[in-house]
Amino acid sequence: MALLPQNISFSRTVLPVIAVIGLIIAAIYIGTGLPDRELSEPDQEPPRASGELAKSARVAGAGLVEPSSELVDIGTALPGIVTDLRVRAGDVVEKGQILFTVDDRAARASLNEANAAIAEARAAIQEAQTARRTAQQQLALYRRVEDAAAVSRSEVIRAEGEASGANSRLQLARARLNAAQARAGSAQTELGRLTVRAPMAGEILAVNIRPGEFVSTQGGGDSAPFIRMGETRPLYIRIDIDEADISRVSIGAPATVSPRGAAARQVQAPFIRAEPLVVPKTSLTNSASERVDVRVLQLLYQLPETEGLFRVGQQVDAFIPAKRDTPAANDSTGDSSSTSSTKTSTESGGE
Repeated sequence: MALLPQNISFSRTVLPVIAVIGLIIAAIYIGTGLPDRELSEPDQEPPRASGELAKSARVAGAGLVEPSSELVDIGTALPGIVTDLRVRAGDVVEKGQILFTVDDRAARASLNEANAAIAEARAAIQEAQTARRTAQQQLALYRRVEDAAAVSRSEVIRAEGEASGANSRLQLARARLNAAQARAGSAQTELGRLTVRAPMAGEILAVNIRPGEFVSTQGGGDSAPFIRMGETRPLYIRIDIDEADISRVSIGAPATVSPRGAAARQVQAPFIRAEPLVVPKTSLTNSASERVDVRVLQLLYQLPETEGLFRVGQQVDAFIPAKRDTPAANDSTGDSSSTSSTKTSTESGGE
């Protein structure tokens, strides 16, 4: 090249130097950009069995914490605007306690109209009774007269007609009173339906309405319930057992339960009941190896008092003893792989 001295060749001297510099830069970039290969403890402790259960056949499963009454979704019998909200999440309520009220102005207006009609009908009844009593007295007076010439036959017929008409007006007034009372009862019932009360004693778990919002009786499939509550003293857990392990699980035995990610904090949960129907799996944990095309048997256990260790809706890992007379043929999967994938698997012995 013209810019270089005559005794220096670009292809033989300069180009190799540039190549060496490029290699050095590339090596430095690669060396500083390598990821950290140091080992570290996992963020979540994998589930594991402990005690005698760790050395014996067992079935692992995943479950959800729920109220002992199951979740109760509160709706409204009549649509309208929420005018008063009496509770919030975390409140403990008694059966029959008011939760919220819906705008009741139309129902109260109907009740006032019915009460006015009741008062009008009662006044009409009193008037009809007075008229009937007067007509009957007049008719009785005419009939006691012995001299036929003193009272004409037409006067008697007119008195009889007035007595009959007064009796008919009395019956009509009574019918109007019954109708007005029925309307008042209907309005009173509607007022009661606009006041939503707790159907049971329990804890308010979620409140998804606010004063001024419109509530409808026809909520969509994806819409959240207005209020969600349940009996949380005690708490239950619903554990899914894979249909392949139903014949192996020891139904009735207590379960060893730990919160997801805290395997060291384990409690013993006594057995409550087994649901009679095997259902498709719906409780998912978003694990990559999770199977959803299975059916599960749901077992319910009661959690002891743990001072906030378990909460409604929380996922848990559980280990249940297997029957002693069944072979442990599926022991290739460990505790951590079986519950982290939320596919209930059979385990036995140590890992």
